Amino acid sequence: MTKWVYSFGGGLNEGSAGMRNLLGGKGANLAEMASIGLPVPPGFTITTEVCSAYYDNGNAYPADLAEQVAAALHRVEKSVGLVFGDATAPLLVSVRSGARVSMPGMMDTVLNLGLNDETVEGLAASSKDERFAWDSYRRFIQMYGSVVMGVPHHRFEDLLEQAKHGLGVTDDTAIKASDWREIVKDYKDIVQKETGKPFPNDPQEQLWGAISAVFGSWMNPRAHTYRKLHDIPASWGTAVNVQAMVFGNMGDDCATGVCFTRDPSTGENIFYGEYLVNAQGEDVVAGIRTPQPMSAARAAADQSPMEKVLPEAYKELMRVRDILEKHYRDMQDIEFTVQSNVLYMLQTRSGKRTAAAALKIAIDMAQEGLITQEEAIQRVPPGSLDQLLHPTLDPKAEKNLFSRGLPASPGAAAGAIVFTAEEVEDRAAKGEDVILVRIETSPEDVHGMHAARGVLTTRGGMTSHAAVVARGMGRVCVAGAGGITVDYKAQTMTVGNVTLKGGDWITLDGGTGAVYVGKVATIPPTLSGDFSTLMGWADEVRRLRVRANAETPEDAETARRFGAEGIGLSRTEHMFFGPDRIGFVRQMIMSDDPATRKKAIDALLPFQRDDFSQIFRIMSGLPVTIRLLDPPLHEFLPHGETELEEVATALGQSVESLRARRSALSEANPMLGHRGCRLGITYPEIYAMQVRAIIEAAIAVSKETGQAIVPEIMIPLVGMKTELEVTRKAAEAEVAAVFKEQGTTLDYLIGTMIELPRAAITAGQIADVADFFSFGTNDLTQTTLGLSRDDAGSFLPYYVDHGLLPKDPFVSIDREGVGALVRMGAENGRKTKSNLKLGVCGEHGGDPDSIAFFESVGLDYVSCSPFRVPVARLAAAQAALAAKKAKASS
Repeated sequence: MTKWVYSFGGGLNEGSAGMRNLLGGKGANLAEMASIGLPVPPGFTITTEVCSAYYDNGNAYPADLAEQVAAALHRVEKSVGLVFGDATAPLLVSVRSGARVSMPGMMDTVLNLGLNDETVEGLAASSKDERFAWDSYRRFIQMYGSVVMGVPHHRFEDLLEQAKHGLGVTDDTAIKASDWREIVKDYKDIVQKETGKPFPNDPQEQLWGAISAVFGSWMNPRAHTYRKLHDIPASWGTAVNVQAMVFGNMGDDCATGVCFTRDPSTGENIFYGEYLVNAQGEDVVAGIRTPQPMSAARAAADQSPMEKVLPEAYKELMRVRDILEKHYRDMQDIEFTVQSNVLYMLQTRSGKRTAAAALKIAIDMAQEGLITQEEAIQRVPPGSLDQLLHPTLDPKAEKNLFSRGLPASPGAAAGAIVFTAEEVEDRAAKGEDVILVRIETSPEDVHGMHAARGVLTTRGGMTSHAAVVARGMGRVCVAGAGGITVDYKAQTMTVGNVTLKGGDWITLDGGTGAVYVGKVATIPPTLSGDFSTLMGWADEVRRLRVRANAETPEDAETARRFGAEGIGLSRTEHMFFGPDRIGFVRQMIMSDDPATRKKAIDALLPFQRDDFSQIFRIMSGLPVTIRLLDPPLHEFLPHGETELEEVATALGQSVESLRARRSALSEANPMLGHRGCRLGITYPEIYAMQVRAIIEAAIAVSKETGQAIVPEIMIPLVGMKTELEVTRKAAEAEVAAVFKEQGTTLDYLIGTMIELPRAAITAGQIADVADFFSFGTNDLTQTTLGLSRDDAGSFLPYYVDHGLLPKDPFVSIDREGVGALVRMGAENGRKTKSNLKLGVCGEHGGDPDSIAFFESVGLDYVSCSPFRVPVARLAAAQAALAAKKAKASS
């Protein structure tokens, strides 16, 4: 019989932290905490395998699941001395999701389950607190009605606000038991009107309704969006955790809170979190009430820190903090409840953190001896480094302060005010910078949060939904800016007598919590301290070298600043679009007379020589791979009549004749047309000019600096050995001519870009006449899959969303197809020439998953955009460590 249910707490722990794939992160950690003696209310976990079976069998459960759930529930009853559904001493339970990786707020939770008109009286009698019992009942109806029965959440909230207004109170805790009774009746009426069904009275019906709702939430739109953003497969499923309730809302000796063992924004080794007296967990994360700080040291004069309000529970929590960090050897995100001054642990998990915090925590823990340097390298997601490579607010810039909130997620972001997630997504898709402004965010806003430059909320604290999700996404966030009044209907936000409208610009400072009117100037990032330390550790262990794609001095300087070890791709066609050059390029292409064409080419020579000289100078002897001209011709042809007339005047020809020439040169499919080496073969004087410019520049810079410059000349779009033979021979002749004229020589390499399937298949032949291969995986993906990178966006997302492709193949390499060609080309090339230098220069060179593949193939280097260089350095180190571990275990 398959085991579907695992118990934890109450002396029986059937799971452990190592079973997160089966039990989900929450279930595995609850069992682990209980096993090391921490105070965990007993419960049980329904495995992720049930989730898979549920969806595979038309939302039906395995036949023996109900029996296993009943047995596990009975064990909980015995452990706590209460009975589920009993009218005098009722056991209440929570039902929560628990995927194997943390997905904060994306799936559903139901608390206080088991209450009905009879058990609420039993709870009131056993707790001796009628107000608490009826408050718990209304919470249950509100949560169950929304999560399980589909009643819009605002229907309950609107009614509650009306009731508080009528009672003349502002805080839920001020509502009396008799008033909660009336509100419960009204809540039930809402359920009846919205669903046509009464609120369920049977606790067993409630339990299975909640279990089904949690499994169902695995496929809800917000969870789907979150999985897509974080590359979480739908096949993993979620577990369901059913746990005995403990109550933080029984009075002033009770509380609930969320805390982190270190600061998730900065990484500082300080206890960080918030709590609320007389509340349940949803009150903290939803931002409905403003939470209070944990420690007295971080509390303002008008705040009530837990350290002073509940000193014994706080002391115990500090003890648990130390135990958990040492046990898990990572910063933990903890949820807890205090009931009658007794601490209970409801969850621990590795906490979401910013890139800066991830760096600091990893380095500090390595230096504290909790983890090794190699583990520290593996703790930081390479893609998260993007957060550190963007500007921050200029401290000298003029600023017009609008308001202040809590610095929930660091960085600086400016954009237009937008009040809905849908509008944010629409405007961001058009390239606009936008800030999502909400009273409070909910899981339904996750797609807008991802598209926004930053998030501003007027409610909520440092552990609110907005703060946690924004930190995980690397979005700037200012939370709990209570001085701002947001009016969704009017599309305005107001502080005092200053009102901003939707579309007005604001700037968020996630480091201080400041909100400024307008756009504030920024300064470039400084990459020192923790960043430099981790990069140094990564560089010590990685095998793959990291170069950059760059063809301007600015890009080359950025690449050097970020640690590039050379240039792996300098696209010369990008150099030809300047206003002082494009005319000569058009004359070169449009001329059918070799002498006239040569005149235009000669005019371009000094421009090219200067381009290459600047790059060689900046790279200071590091390798530079220069790709000879590879233009789809249509990009350079004169388009409008004005451009045509300018070229005609320069060439001394009629507009009519050039119009005919343009027509003759136009191509139905220019990406597969007269480009790359085909252009160099039919118009050899073009490549001759570029080779001459490269060698002359290398000689000049070598003499100027005293450094050995070894240029790497790359011939593009080769599909067969004969093409490279012809172009290499011509290039070598031009190099020899320059050497003779200059009376000197230098070392150089001539290689090719492998970007056509035929080139990969015949790489063994091509390697005969190549000094290096650089895999151009952008075009190799296009030509292998028959996809246009420029046009596939209309359907590729559908393929990814529906599982036809695991990822966008232009973002992460298609290992089975394109990757197989790269592997074949590398292996066959080195069979012919064992010392053949191998690199990759497509966009995949900056993708961590693709870099892991290139490590397995044995390439020498990857080349990526300058801003991705740190990402590639860290990813290469992690790939090397993974390969080392795999080798050791084989």
